[in-house]
Amino acid sequence: MSVHEAAYHADGSLVGKLRRRIARLRHRRPVLRAPDRPMLSISFDDAPLTAAGIGAEILEQWGARGTFYAAAGLAGHFEPVGQCADRDDYLSLAKRGHEIGCHTFSHLDCGRASAQSAKADVALNAQAFRDWGLPPADSFAFPFGDVSSETKAGLAPDFAILRGLHEGVIQEGSDLNQAPAVGILGPGGETKARRWMQYALSKRSWLILYTHDVQTSPSPWGCTPDALARLLRSAADLNFELVTVREGAARLTL
Repeated sequence: MSVHEAAYHADGSLVGKLRRRIARLRHRRPVLRAPDRPMLSISFDDAPLTAAGIGAEILEQWGARGTFYAAAGLAGHFEPVGQCADRDDYLSLAKRGHEIGCHTFSHLDCGRASAQSAKADVALNAQAFRDWGLPPADSFAFPFGDVSSETKAGLAPDFAILRGLHEGVIQEGSDLNQAPAVGILGPGGETKARRWMQYALSKRSWLILYTHDVQTSPSPWGCTPDALARLLRSAADLNFELVTVREGAARLTL
């Protein structure tokens, strides 16, 4: 079992939960206005090959583009969610209009790392993006959804939005430095995502969904192609505007 696999969940101790809760109260960057219409973003953490392939193809069938959070140090490696994408996969995604976001270089736990270590790891990822010919990342996702006040403050100036894993929607007053998201994970993921879509619709807000691998027999952190396609079909029926995370943040800050 790899270190990544062994630590695939955020610190579930009382200390870890309190750390994330305190971080949500500090160093905030509030959204100043609600979206003009409900928005939906689909994001893929770690960018497994199945997400870069099957996931991207399903999005494109609906005229949508996704956000793929890449940790360059995992490129081509086998992880609990399957083999990760590599340089050529990311370049292909970017060429087709998908967003490549930052997920640190080593899939660093930003809840337990120092702000200095987190910034150094993010800098390594940025250098890898430059070496690969990718544009700079505008959005960031905390690996494991773990964060401390110090790392949040240290990384916030470098990105338009930093995404966590606590559930919720983005509306007026929400924090772009620790934005909520809802997982399409495991057997109940599609049902949960549908509930949150209805809530986002009722609040005229922005919902970010996330998953990892996209395959017929997904990992516990992934979803099936059929589930993803059904959610996109529902999004179209409900008249959501499908945006990348970068685009969504720009709509609420420009």
